[in-house]
Amino acid sequence: MVREEARSEVSRKKKKRKYFREGNRYATILMYVIAVLIIFVTIYPMYYVLILSLSEPTAAATMHVYVIPKGFSLQAYNILIKDMELWRAYRNTILYVSATTVLMLITCVLVAYPLTCKELVGRKYLNMFLLIPMYFGGGMIPTFLLILRLGLYDSPLSQIIPCCFSIWYIILVKSYFSSIPEELRDAAKIDGAGIWMVLFRIYIPMSKAILAVIAVYTIVSVWNSWYGAMLYLPHTEWQPLQLYLRRVLVEMTRTVSQMSVEQAKEQAMRALSNAQMKYAMIIFTTLPVLCVYPFLQKYFVKGVMLGSLKE
Repeated sequence: MVREEARSEVSRKKKKRKYFREGNRYATILMYVIAVLIIFVTIYPMYYVLILSLSEPTAAATMHVYVIPKGFSLQAYNILIKDMELWRAYRNTILYVSATTVLMLITCVLVAYPLTCKELVGRKYLNMFLLIPMYFGGGMIPTFLLILRLGLYDSPLSQIIPCCFSIWYIILVKSYFSSIPEELRDAAKIDGAGIWMVLFRIYIPMSKAILAVIAVYTIVSVWNSWYGAMLYLPHTEWQPLQLYLRRVLVEMTRTVSQMSVEQAKEQAMRALSNAQMKYAMIIFTTLPVLCVYPFLQKYFVKGVMLGSLKE
């Protein structure tokens, strides 16, 4: 009797475990429910901002909008489109993002590739030397003095040159390059390929994943940056988009006395619909990044995993 009860208890436990094994219907339903909840939690905040930006200013101010816009209105977007200073900030940000991303990829490849060559003299010490500034930095004041002495203050280059080099990204690219079999390099050298041909014909085509990841990280980082511009760009001519948004939405430094009649009217409308303007600006500024990301997403997970391989 005791053995039979023990066997029945074991069989009951096995049946319970079967409900949640891979391929089971209940486990599949549970996985779908969890996935839907995660998707909802991820997407709904952005959707909520979108419907608030399309609602009437009063509805957006009270935030009593949950599923669909209340009183469809494009007033905030009309104001944004007519703001030439906003478009100038957009131009500056696109310039900084494109230039910094290209230079970041170039510096990462050109520094990481020699470090993968075992015949490089002092390779071990160079790797150690790169790790030192990764953990220790001079701080804000020495960096500011360096930018000032280099003549980059109040120059758009102050937003490009200091941001086009990352030791962490170099380590990622180096780890990725090290995972490529050395036999490919040796075979190319036997066929008469030089250093540059091996780099451009073998390593870079096989490293699209990690390069795409670095491009995504750099684009998002530069697109959202504003602190460096606040330090090094005192005039508005070369200030990026995020600093413009901070000035308009947080500091509100644009006064009516500095504007024409038309601009004063626009500023009054902006004051009445300040909440809606904030939501519209969030959509307006994040839309380019959201459009670029899907084209690089297929490389994203693979690049992150392979870039973390050890040598």
